[in-house]
Amino acid sequence: MKKKLAKFMGMVSIILALGACGKEKFTVNKIGITYVKAPLNVPSIVEKKKDIFQKEFREYKLPVEYSNLTAGPEQIQALASGDLQFLNGVGATSVILAGANGMDIKILSTYSSAPGAFVIFTNDENIKSPMDLKGKTVVGPKGTILHELLVAYLKKGGLSESDVKFLSMGIPESQSALIGKRADVALLAGPAAYNVEKEGFKVLTTGVGLIKPVIVTATSGKFAEENPELVNKFLEGQRESLRFINGHLEEALEMTSEETGLPMEAVEKMYRMYNFSPDITPEIRDSIRDTMKFLYENKMINEEIDINKLF
Repeated sequence: MKKKLAKFMGMVSIILALGACGKEKFTVNKIGITYVKAPLNVPSIVEKKKDIFQKEFREYKLPVEYSNLTAGPEQIQALASGDLQFLNGVGATSVILAGANGMDIKILSTYSSAPGAFVIFTNDENIKSPMDLKGKTVVGPKGTILHELLVAYLKKGGLSESDVKFLSMGIPESQSALIGKRADVALLAGPAAYNVEKEGFKVLTTGVGLIKPVIVTATSGKFAEENPELVNKFLEGQRESLRFINGHLEEALEMTSEETGLPMEAVEKMYRMYNFSPDITPEIRDSIRDTMKFLYENKMINEEIDINKLF
């Protein structure tokens, strides 16, 4: 009996040891995730405030570290270096540029889509149509959804980017240039767009009917292949934040108001522009393909790529 018990306990020890090895098999000792709260990333704010990802990765004893990198190129570089494991809200434009340049990057899910949140403003009352932009100074971030919106708007009037003086700069700088009349037109989104419109600047157009912008979540192909359990935990955290928002919308929007400094009125108005479904639908794939073609036609990538390889 004692021999059988000893044999059984030995088997239990082996099983437990194998289980422990399984817990330690991951290729990282922490989980680095981007924290981007603008334009109005309600899920990210909820995830951080409610410690959702911390709870998801706790069983693996992996601490979660948030990074405030918000620019696409910086996010991509940090992912490539291994400093980050997940990009939680990155423009499809940045992912396509990375893929076209040989980076092993994979889209995990959709983060958001909100064409109405991307806006072209002017401080010139004489500018009323795309044709009126000829020869004007336009400011905004190049190689982004806003840049894509500008090109689509110009095309509507039979113009191209070469017909305007386009200066690439960030959203805060673009906002300042518009207000200071150092530019005729600015490409803005999120709180900057809300504040500029509230100050009385003229809206030329939003992205509705012109573009289908997509924000996604992403990781490296190598990390996804080596750590499928961690990828699943990340996706479950994303779903959990959406469940919380659906069940506690007012609380989620109050968190967002506090975190962004926007009044509740603004948060409620902007929130209605967003679709936070994580599903990668055929329409989402088509939108990303359209963005890829935009980058190719504007010579920001050397050749068209198979976007299916990004998923």
